Amino acid sequence: MVNNTMTKDVGFTHEDFAALLDKYDYNFSPGDVVAGTVFNLEPNGALIDIGAKTAAYLPIQEMSINRVDNPDEVLQPNETREFFILSDENEEGQLTLSIRRIEYMRAWERVRQLQAEDATVLSNVFATNRGGALVRIEGLRGFIPGSHISTRKPKEELVGEDLPLKFLEVDEDRNRLVLSHRRALVERKMNRLEVGEVVTGAVRGIKPYGAFIDIGGVSGLLHISEISHDHIDTPHSVLNVNDELKVMIIDLDADRGRISLSTKQLEPEAGAMVKNREMVFAQAEEMAAKWREQQLHQQQGQSQETAATESAPTSTETSEQPQQPVAPNAEATPAAVEAPAATAATEAAVETTETPAAVSTEPEATEGSPTPSAVEEPPAADHSEDRETTPQEVATDSVSEEENPVSSEL
Repeated sequence: MVNNTMTKDVGFTHEDFAALLDKYDYNFSPGDVVAGTVFNLEPNGALIDIGAKTAAYLPIQEMSINRVDNPDEVLQPNETREFFILSDENEEGQLTLSIRRIEYMRAWERVRQLQAEDATVLSNVFATNRGGALVRIEGLRGFIPGSHISTRKPKEELVGEDLPLKFLEVDEDRNRLVLSHRRALVERKMNRLEVGEVVTGAVRGIKPYGAFIDIGGVSGLLHISEISHDHIDTPHSVLNVNDELKVMIIDLDADRGRISLSTKQLEPEAGAMVKNREMVFAQAEEMAAKWREQQLHQQQGQSQETAATESAPTSTETSEQPQQPVAPNAEATPAAVEAPAATAATEAAVETTETPAAVSTEPEATEGSPTPSAVEEPPAADHSEDRETTPQEVATDSVSEEENPVSSEL
């Protein structure tokens, strides 16, 4: 029997089908974050379905910001999650993906937030080098300069130890994450210290500008000008390393991690710190109480002056007097005749007076103000031994370039 059924023309060719696929194909570009599903794990990577013509490939080294030995440590078959498109399609039309890059961007975001909050973080030391110690914060590699490690242990013995840390520098563009152990300890100690308090400490180092005193695990500066009322040529003439001293705290700078100390304010007599140190220590608490009382009186006096200044009438208020009515037919007095001339002279004086300070909007430079280079460059090297410092200064925030801070790995 002959089949007379005719094949119906559907009007849809293979070329039409390919064109339709091209029409509905998604455009993927490097830097995009897309959703994908894991459908095959391989020894060195994974195949991910993101809706492209060809399955995208996720190398094992791009699976996490941390080290991964096996893909199943991170991914499971049929798992759906976000992926970062790392590169364009290769010759086979396959895209390369990354999870590591997403974690990296989010880690920097969390670290910037922690710095903004001035948070203290706890991190484990995993290595040391000539310049300091290496830690990981949110998966990012951070560096602690040797000058900011506050411990009597050799830094090599810190590997495996958890340290409290504060942020010194967070710079994603330069891949720099620098932290301070010393600042964290100073802040913790400062929470239990007060200005005007007498503490006992030991001399740990002597410099031309003063001595560093260990007070319960943190270091404060006894500046040369705060040792005695008598003139002192060098701190070595009065102090020796390991000397036990009673000192008074005269300033606490938590933002910069600095503690400033004084024995000068504890002297019952000028020069007693040089001539009779025992007398100074015997009356230390009494002299500190007098110092605190003087500071309180000064603050009260300043508050009263400020209040008086704010309550005093301004020149504008005192100069505005009610005008006296003038009779319509009153004769002008000599003063009334001369008044317009005086007014004209006053206006001329106002017009010719130069007041550059009043119109200047540029901020005045102050000592210690950051220059443009200070913003772009890493923290300056700590050359405290070669320079004079103020009584309030304890060098704890500098990061030596010789310590070679290590960049955070991508």
